[in-house]
Amino acid sequence: MFSALHPNIKVRIYTSFLSRVVGSAVFPFMAIYFTKEINASVAGILLLIQVAVQFTAGLYGGFLADIIGRKRLMVAGEVMKVGAFAGLLAVNSPIYTSPWITFIMLLVIGISSGMVNPASEAMLIDVSTKETRAFMYSVNYWAVNFSIMIGLMIGGWFFEHHFFELIAVLLLMGIVTLWMTAALIVDTYQVNQIKEERTYGIKPLLKSYSMVMKDWTFMAFTFGGIAILSIEFQRNNFISVRLEEEILPQTIQLFNLYSFDMDGIRLLSLLTVVNTLMIVLFTAVVGKWITGKKEEPIMYTGFILFGLGYFFMAFSNHTLTLFLSVIVLTIGELLYVPTRQSLLADIVDDSKRGAYMAMNGLVFQIGKMIGAAGLIVGNIVGGMAMGAGFLGLVVLGIFFSKVALKSAGKEASVIKTSAAVGK
Repeated sequence: MFSALHPNIKVRIYTSFLSRVVGSAVFPFMAIYFTKEINASVAGILLLIQVAVQFTAGLYGGFLADIIGRKRLMVAGEVMKVGAFAGLLAVNSPIYTSPWITFIMLLVIGISSGMVNPASEAMLIDVSTKETRAFMYSVNYWAVNFSIMIGLMIGGWFFEHHFFELIAVLLLMGIVTLWMTAALIVDTYQVNQIKEERTYGIKPLLKSYSMVMKDWTFMAFTFGGIAILSIEFQRNNFISVRLEEEILPQTIQLFNLYSFDMDGIRLLSLLTVVNTLMIVLFTAVVGKWITGKKEEPIMYTGFILFGLGYFFMAFSNHTLTLFLSVIVLTIGELLYVPTRQSLLADIVDDSKRGAYMAMNGLVFQIGKMIGAAGLIVGNIVGGMAMGAGFLGLVVLGIFFSKVALKSAGKEASVIKTSAAVGK
Protein backbone atom coordinates (compact mmCIF):
# COMPACT_ATOMS: atom_id res chain seq x y z
CA MET A 1 0.00 0.00 0.00
CA PHE A 2 2.96 2.30 0.60
CA SER A 3 3.83 2.05 -3.11
CA ALA A 4 0.38 3.43 -3.94
CA LEU A 5 1.06 6.70 -2.10
CA HIS A 6 1.80 9.82 -4.12
CA PRO A 7 5.56 10.35 -4.71
CA ASN A 8 5.40 13.66 -2.82
CA ILE A 9 4.21 11.82 0.28
CA LYS A 10 7.06 9.31 0.10
CA VAL A 11 9.66 12.04 -0.38
CA ARG A 12 8.29 14.02 2.56
CA ILE A 13 8.34 10.96 4.83
CA TYR A 14 11.94 10.22 3.80
CA THR A 15 13.13 13.81 4.29
CA SER A 16 11.28 14.13 7.58
CA PHE A 17 12.86 10.90 8.84
CA LEU A 18 16.40 11.94 7.88
CA SER A 19 16.12 15.43 9.37
CA ARG A 20 14.52 14.19 12.59
CA VAL A 21 17.12 11.47 13.19
CA VAL A 22 19.93 14.02 13.36
CA GLY A 23 17.81 16.88 14.71
CA SER A 24 16.68 14.74 17.65
CA ALA A 25 20.34 14.15 18.49
CA VAL A 26 20.92 17.90 18.84
CA PHE A 27 17.92 20.13 19.54
CA PRO A 28 16.41 18.34 22.59
CA PHE A 29 19.76 18.79 24.37
CA MET A 30 20.21 22.51 23.65
CA ALA A 31 18.95 23.42 27.13
CA ILE A 32 22.01 21.64 28.48
CA TYR A 33 24.25 23.45 25.97
CA PHE A 34 23.03 26.93 26.97
CA THR A 35 23.06 26.08 30.67
CA LYS A 36 26.73 25.08 30.42
CA GLU A 37 27.77 27.97 28.17
CA ILE A 38 25.77 30.66 30.03
CA ASN A 39 23.47 29.62 32.92
CA ALA A 40 20.13 27.90 33.53
CA SER A 41 18.03 31.05 33.87
CA VAL A 42 19.34 32.61 30.66
CA ALA A 43 19.01 29.23 28.91
CA GLY A 44 15.33 29.15 29.81
CA ILE A 45 14.80 32.68 28.49
CA LEU A 46 16.62 31.96 25.23
CA LEU A 47 14.63 28.78 24.59
CA LEU A 48 11.43 30.62 25.44
CA ILE A 49 12.26 33.28 22.84
CA GLN A 50 13.15 30.62 20.28
CA VAL A 51 9.81 28.87 20.73
CA ALA A 52 7.96 32.20 20.54
CA VAL A 53 9.69 33.06 17.25
CA GLN A 54 8.82 29.67 15.75
CA PHE A 55 5.28 30.08 17.09
CA THR A 56 4.90 33.43 15.29
CA ALA A 57 6.52 32.16 12.09
CA GLY A 58 4.15 29.21 12.05
CA LEU A 59 1.13 31.52 12.12
CA TYR A 60 2.19 33.13 8.86
CA GLY A 61 3.59 29.98 7.27
CA GLY A 62 0.13 28.66 6.53
CA PHE A 63 -0.90 31.92 4.84
CA LEU A 64 2.27 32.00 2.74
CA ALA A 65 1.77 28.39 1.63
CA ASP A 66 -1.51 29.41 0.00
CA ILE A 67 -0.06 32.57 -1.56
CA ILE A 68 3.22 31.42 -3.11
CA GLY A 69 2.77 27.63 -3.27
CA ARG A 70 3.81 24.61 -1.20
CA LYS A 71 7.04 23.59 -2.89
CA ARG A 72 8.38 27.11 -3.31
CA LEU A 73 7.95 27.84 0.40
CA MET A 74 9.38 24.45 1.42
CA VAL A 75 12.49 24.97 -0.73
CA ALA A 76 12.97 28.49 0.68
CA GLY A 77 12.68 27.12 4.22
CA GLU A 78 15.14 24.30 3.55
CA VAL A 79 17.64 26.80 2.09
CA MET A 80 17.35 28.84 5.31
CA LYS A 81 17.92 25.70 7.36
CA VAL A 82 21.07 24.77 5.47
CA GLY A 83 22.41 28.30 5.99
CA ALA A 84 21.61 28.14 9.71
CA PHE A 85 23.21 24.67 10.06
CA ALA A 86 26.37 26.02 8.40
CA GLY A 87 26.32 28.93 10.84
CA LEU A 88 25.96 26.53 13.79
CA LEU A 89 28.93 24.56 12.54
CA ALA A 90 31.06 27.68 12.17
CA VAL A 91 30.40 28.99 15.70
CA ASN A 92 30.77 25.63 17.47
CA SER A 93 34.05 24.51 15.96
CA PRO A 94 37.24 23.62 17.86
CA ILE A 95 38.55 27.04 16.79
CA TYR A 96 35.66 29.32 17.74
CA THR A 97 32.55 29.01 19.94
CA SER A 98 29.74 31.52 20.41
CA PRO A 99 26.54 30.55 22.27
CA TRP A 100 24.94 33.87 21.28
CA ILE A 101 25.40 33.34 17.55
CA THR A 102 24.27 29.76 18.14
CA PHE A 103 21.05 31.19 19.56
CA ILE A 104 20.59 33.43 16.50
CA MET A 105 21.01 30.40 14.24
CA LEU A 106 18.36 28.56 16.28
CA LEU A 107 16.01 31.50 15.66
CA VAL A 108 16.62 31.17 11.92
CA ILE A 109 15.93 27.43 12.15
CA GLY A 110 12.71 28.20 14.04
CA ILE A 111 11.60 30.63 11.32
CA SER A 112 12.43 28.15 8.56
CA SER A 113 10.48 25.41 10.37
CA GLY A 114 7.54 27.80 10.61
CA MET A 115 7.73 28.12 6.82
CA VAL A 116 8.28 24.44 5.96
CA ASN A 117 5.90 22.65 8.34
CA PRO A 118 2.53 24.19 7.37
CA ALA A 119 3.44 24.02 3.68
CA SER A 120 4.41 20.33 3.92
CA GLU A 121 1.27 19.49 5.91
CA ALA A 122 -0.87 21.25 3.30
CA MET A 123 0.98 19.41 0.52
CA LEU A 124 0.30 16.03 2.15
CA ILE A 125 -3.40 16.81 2.17
CA ASP A 126 -3.27 18.10 -1.43
CA VAL A 127 -1.88 14.85 -2.83
CA SER A 128 -3.66 12.34 -0.59
CA THR A 129 -7.18 10.99 -0.77
CA LYS A 130 -9.71 10.20 1.91
CA GLU A 131 -8.94 6.50 1.43
CA THR A 132 -5.16 6.84 1.75
CA ARG A 133 -4.96 9.63 4.34
CA ALA A 134 -5.25 7.44 7.44
CA PHE A 135 -2.56 5.08 6.15
CA MET A 136 -0.34 8.03 5.19
CA TYR A 137 -0.51 9.56 8.67
CA SER A 138 0.01 6.14 10.25
CA VAL A 139 3.23 5.59 8.29
CA ASN A 140 4.36 9.12 9.09
CA TYR A 141 3.63 8.60 12.80
CA TRP A 142 5.79 5.48 12.93
CA ALA A 143 8.57 7.20 10.98
CA VAL A 144 8.53 10.17 13.35
CA ASN A 145 8.70 8.00 16.46
CA PHE A 146 11.48 5.77 15.13
CA SER A 147 13.54 8.73 13.94
CA ILE A 148 13.21 10.50 17.28
CA MET A 149 14.11 7.34 19.17
CA ILE A 150 17.24 6.79 17.06
CA GLY A 151 18.21 10.46 17.26
CA LEU A 152 17.87 10.62 21.02
CA MET A 153 20.04 7.53 21.42
CA ILE A 154 22.71 9.11 19.22
CA GLY A 155 22.45 12.43 21.05
CA GLY A 156 22.62 10.86 24.47
CA TRP A 157 25.89 9.16 23.63
CA PHE A 158 27.59 11.81 21.49
CA PHE A 159 26.10 15.26 22.23
CA GLU A 160 28.38 16.23 25.10
CA HIS A 161 31.71 15.30 23.53
CA HIS A 162 30.95 15.30 19.79
CA PHE A 163 28.67 18.30 19.34
CA PHE A 164 30.67 19.64 16.38
CA GLU A 165 30.50 16.33 14.53
CA LEU A 166 26.74 16.07 15.11
CA ILE A 167 26.20 19.54 13.61
CA ALA A 168 28.35 18.52 10.63
CA VAL A 169 26.05 15.54 10.03
CA LEU A 170 23.06 17.84 10.55
CA LEU A 171 24.37 20.12 7.81
CA LEU A 172 24.90 17.14 5.49
CA MET A 173 21.35 15.91 6.08
CA GLY A 174 20.08 19.46 5.51
CA ILE A 175 21.75 19.52 2.09
CA VAL A 176 20.30 16.10 1.22
CA THR A 177 16.83 17.20 2.37
CA LEU A 178 17.08 20.40 0.33
CA TRP A 179 18.06 18.44 -2.78
CA MET A 180 15.23 15.92 -2.36
CA THR A 181 12.69 18.68 -1.78
CA ALA A 182 13.82 20.72 -4.79
CA ALA A 183 14.38 17.84 -7.20
CA LEU A 184 11.81 15.20 -6.29
CA ILE A 185 8.72 17.04 -5.03
CA VAL A 186 6.21 18.21 -7.65
CA ASP A 187 4.10 21.24 -6.70
CA THR A 188 0.55 20.17 -7.55
CA TYR A 189 -0.99 23.19 -5.83
CA GLN A 190 -2.16 25.94 -8.18
CA VAL A 191 -1.53 29.40 -6.73
CA ASN A 192 -4.41 31.85 -7.09
CA GLN A 193 -3.10 34.54 -9.41
CA ILE A 194 -5.59 37.09 -8.07
CA LYS A 195 -3.77 38.77 -5.19
CA GLU A 196 -6.19 39.96 -2.56
CA GLU A 197 -4.98 42.48 -0.05
CA ARG A 198 -6.70 40.69 2.82
CA THR A 199 -4.60 37.59 2.12
CA TYR A 200 -1.41 39.38 3.09
CA GLY A 201 -2.72 41.31 6.07
CA ILE A 202 -3.01 40.47 9.72
CA LYS A 203 -6.76 41.13 9.90
CA PRO A 204 -7.86 37.69 8.58
CA LEU A 205 -5.53 36.02 11.09
CA LEU A 206 -6.88 38.04 14.03
CA LYS A 207 -10.46 37.57 12.90
CA SER A 208 -10.21 33.78 12.72
CA TYR A 209 -8.54 33.48 16.11
CA SER A 210 -11.00 35.94 17.67
CA MET A 211 -13.86 33.76 16.48
CA VAL A 212 -12.35 30.62 17.98
CA MET A 213 -11.44 32.29 21.26
CA LYS A 214 -15.08 33.24 21.82
CA ASP A 215 -15.97 29.54 21.96
CA TRP A 216 -15.55 28.92 25.70
CA THR A 217 -16.12 25.17 25.41
CA PHE A 218 -13.24 24.75 22.99
CA MET A 219 -10.97 27.19 24.84
CA ALA A 220 -11.51 25.41 28.16
CA PHE A 221 -10.58 22.12 26.53
CA THR A 222 -7.55 23.84 25.03
CA PHE A 223 -6.44 25.14 28.44
CA GLY A 224 -6.65 21.59 29.75
CA GLY A 225 -4.45 20.39 26.89
CA ILE A 226 -1.92 23.14 27.53
CA ALA A 227 -1.68 22.14 31.19
CA ILE A 228 -0.88 18.52 30.30
CA LEU A 229 1.51 19.29 27.45
CA SER A 230 3.37 21.76 29.67
CA ILE A 231 4.37 18.76 31.79
CA GLU A 232 5.63 16.79 28.79
CA PHE A 233 7.90 19.59 27.58
CA GLN A 234 9.72 19.65 30.93
CA ARG A 235 11.61 16.52 29.86
CA ASN A 236 13.88 18.37 27.45
CA ASN A 237 14.19 21.41 29.71
CA PHE A 238 14.15 21.19 33.51
CA ILE A 239 14.44 17.40 33.79
CA SER A 240 17.25 17.10 31.23
CA VAL A 241 19.34 19.77 32.99
CA ARG A 242 18.61 18.30 36.43
CA LEU A 243 19.70 14.81 35.41
CA GLU A 244 22.83 16.13 33.70
CA GLU A 245 23.81 17.99 36.87
CA GLU A 246 22.76 15.47 39.53
CA ILE A 247 23.49 12.05 38.00
CA LEU A 248 27.14 11.26 38.68
CA PRO A 249 29.02 9.52 35.84
CA GLN A 250 29.43 5.81 36.52
CA THR A 251 30.47 2.64 34.73
CA ILE A 252 27.74 0.04 34.18
CA GLN A 253 28.71 -3.62 33.97
CA LEU A 254 26.53 -6.06 32.02
CA PHE A 255 27.18 -9.62 33.23
CA ASN A 256 30.95 -8.92 33.23
CA LEU A 257 30.80 -9.06 29.43
CA TYR A 258 30.33 -5.44 28.51
CA SER A 259 30.68 -2.14 30.32
CA PHE A 260 29.77 1.41 29.36
CA ASP A 261 29.83 4.84 30.94
CA MET A 262 26.51 6.28 32.12
CA ASP A 263 25.78 9.92 32.90
CA GLY A 264 22.70 12.11 33.12
CA ILE A 265 22.40 12.83 29.41
CA ARG A 266 22.75 9.19 28.41
CA LEU A 267 20.27 8.16 31.09
CA LEU A 268 17.76 10.70 29.76
CA SER A 269 18.19 9.36 26.23
CA LEU A 270 17.54 5.79 27.44
CA LEU A 271 14.44 6.92 29.35
CA THR A 272 13.14 8.66 26.24
CA VAL A 273 13.86 5.59 24.12
CA VAL A 274 11.77 3.45 26.51
CA ASN A 275 8.94 5.99 26.24
CA THR A 276 9.07 6.14 22.44
CA LEU A 277 9.47 2.37 21.99
CA MET A 278 6.44 1.68 24.21
CA ILE A 279 4.37 4.16 22.21
CA VAL A 280 5.40 2.56 18.92
CA LEU A 281 4.73 -0.98 20.15
CA PHE A 282 1.52 -0.50 22.11
CA THR A 283 -0.43 2.31 20.43
CA ALA A 284 -2.43 -0.15 18.30
CA VAL A 285 -3.11 -2.47 21.26
CA VAL A 286 -4.31 0.33 23.54
CA GLY A 287 -6.31 1.90 20.70
CA LYS A 288 -8.16 -1.38 20.16
CA TRP A 289 -8.77 -1.77 23.91
CA ILE A 290 -10.34 1.67 24.39
CA THR A 291 -12.62 1.32 21.34
CA GLY A 292 -16.24 1.28 22.46
CA LYS A 293 -15.41 2.36 26.01
CA LYS A 294 -16.35 5.66 27.64
CA GLU A 295 -13.51 7.99 26.72
CA GLU A 296 -13.70 10.69 29.38
CA PRO A 297 -12.70 8.59 32.45
CA ILE A 298 -9.95 6.89 30.41
CA MET A 299 -8.54 10.31 29.50
CA TYR A 300 -8.54 11.47 33.14
CA THR A 301 -6.85 8.22 34.20
CA GLY A 302 -4.22 8.89 31.57
CA PHE A 303 -3.70 12.44 32.85
CA ILE A 304 -3.14 11.16 36.41
CA LEU A 305 -0.69 8.41 35.42
CA PHE A 306 1.15 10.85 33.15
CA GLY A 307 1.48 13.39 35.96
CA LEU A 308 2.59 10.79 38.53
CA GLY A 309 5.36 9.57 36.25
CA TYR A 310 6.70 13.09 35.76
CA PHE A 311 6.30 13.83 39.49
CA PHE A 312 8.98 11.26 40.35
CA MET A 313 11.14 12.24 37.38
CA ALA A 314 11.27 15.78 38.75
CA PHE A 315 13.40 14.83 41.77
CA SER A 316 14.39 11.14 41.81
CA ASN A 317 17.97 10.10 40.99
CA HIS A 318 17.30 6.38 41.48
CA THR A 319 17.69 4.64 38.12
CA LEU A 320 15.02 1.98 38.68
CA THR A 321 12.54 4.59 39.95
CA LEU A 322 13.16 6.71 36.87
CA PHE A 323 12.54 3.80 34.50
CA LEU A 324 9.37 2.79 36.38
CA SER A 325 8.23 6.42 36.22
CA VAL A 326 8.68 6.43 32.43
CA ILE A 327 6.63 3.24 32.13
CA VAL A 328 3.82 4.78 34.22
CA LEU A 329 3.78 8.09 32.33
CA THR A 330 3.87 6.26 28.98
CA ILE A 331 0.83 4.20 29.94
CA GLY A 332 -0.86 7.48 30.82
CA GLU A 333 0.16 8.95 27.48
CA LEU A 334 -1.19 5.93 25.60
CA LEU A 335 -4.52 6.37 27.41
CA TYR A 336 -5.02 10.11 27.14
CA VAL A 337 -3.71 10.96 23.65
CA PRO A 338 -6.24 9.01 21.53
CA THR A 339 -9.18 9.71 23.85
CA ARG A 340 -8.45 13.44 23.99
CA GLN A 341 -8.18 13.62 20.19
CA SER A 342 -11.51 11.83 19.84
CA LEU A 343 -13.23 14.12 22.35
CA LEU A 344 -11.69 17.17 20.65
CA ALA A 345 -13.29 16.12 17.35
CA ASP A 346 -16.69 16.14 19.08
CA ILE A 347 -16.17 19.68 20.42
CA VAL A 348 -14.89 21.34 17.26
CA ASP A 349 -17.35 23.19 15.01
CA ASP A 350 -17.05 21.29 11.71
CA SER A 351 -17.96 24.36 9.67
CA LYS A 352 -14.89 26.19 11.02
CA ARG A 353 -12.56 23.22 11.41
CA GLY A 354 -9.54 24.93 9.87
CA ALA A 355 -9.49 27.79 12.38
CA TYR A 356 -10.13 25.43 15.29
CA MET A 357 -7.37 23.03 14.26
CA ALA A 358 -4.97 25.94 13.81
CA MET A 359 -5.66 27.06 17.37
CA ASN A 360 -5.32 23.49 18.64
CA GLY A 361 -1.90 23.30 16.98
CA LEU A 362 -0.82 26.29 19.02
CA VAL A 363 -1.33 24.23 22.18
CA PHE A 364 2.01 22.57 21.45
CA GLN A 365 3.81 25.89 21.04
CA ILE A 366 2.38 27.33 24.26
CA GLY A 367 3.28 24.09 26.02
CA LYS A 368 6.84 24.48 24.75
CA MET A 369 6.96 28.04 26.08
CA ILE A 370 5.85 26.92 29.53
CA GLY A 371 8.33 24.04 29.31
CA ALA A 372 11.15 26.50 28.64
CA ALA A 373 9.95 28.69 31.51
CA GLY A 374 10.11 25.60 33.75
CA LEU A 375 13.88 25.63 33.31
CA ILE A 376 13.98 29.03 35.02
CA VAL A 377 11.44 28.17 37.73
CA GLY A 378 13.01 24.78 38.45
CA ASN A 379 16.39 26.40 38.96
CA ILE A 380 14.80 28.48 41.73
CA VAL A 381 12.36 26.13 43.49
CA GLY A 382 14.04 22.72 43.03
CA GLY A 383 12.88 19.27 41.95
CA MET A 384 10.34 18.44 44.67
CA ALA A 385 8.46 21.71 44.17
CA MET A 386 8.49 21.18 40.41
CA GLY A 387 7.04 17.69 40.92
CA ALA A 388 4.24 19.19 43.01
CA GLY A 389 3.72 21.72 40.24
CA PHE A 390 3.32 18.90 37.72
CA LEU A 391 0.55 17.39 39.85
CA GLY A 392 -1.04 20.83 40.03
CA LEU A 393 -1.04 21.00 36.24
CA VAL A 394 -2.75 17.60 36.13
CA VAL A 395 -5.50 18.97 38.37
CA LEU A 396 -5.88 21.98 36.07
CA GLY A 397 -5.94 19.71 33.02
CA ILE A 398 -8.74 17.59 34.48
CA PHE A 399 -10.68 20.66 35.70
CA PHE A 400 -10.67 22.54 32.40
CA SER A 401 -11.36 19.41 30.36
CA LYS A 402 -14.27 18.48 32.60
CA VAL A 403 -15.72 22.00 32.38
CA ALA A 404 -15.42 21.90 28.58
CA LEU A 405 -17.04 18.48 28.19
CA LYS A 406 -19.83 19.38 30.60
CA SER A 407 -20.50 22.55 28.61
CA ALA A 408 -20.41 20.59 25.35
CA GLY A 409 -22.92 18.13 26.80
CA LYS A 410 -25.29 20.96 27.74
CA GLU A 411 -25.00 22.49 24.27
CA ALA A 412 -25.76 19.12 22.68
CA SER A 413 -28.85 18.75 24.90
CA VAL A 414 -30.06 22.21 23.90
CA ILE A 415 -29.65 21.37 20.22
CA LYS A 416 -31.54 18.11 20.62
CA THR A 417 -34.33 19.87 22.52
CA SER A 418 -34.58 22.59 19.87
CA ALA A 419 -34.73 19.96 17.14
CA ALA A 420 -37.50 18.11 18.99
CA VAL A 421 -39.53 21.30 19.43
CA GLY A 422 -39.03 22.09 15.73
CA LYS A 423 -40.63 18.79 14.84
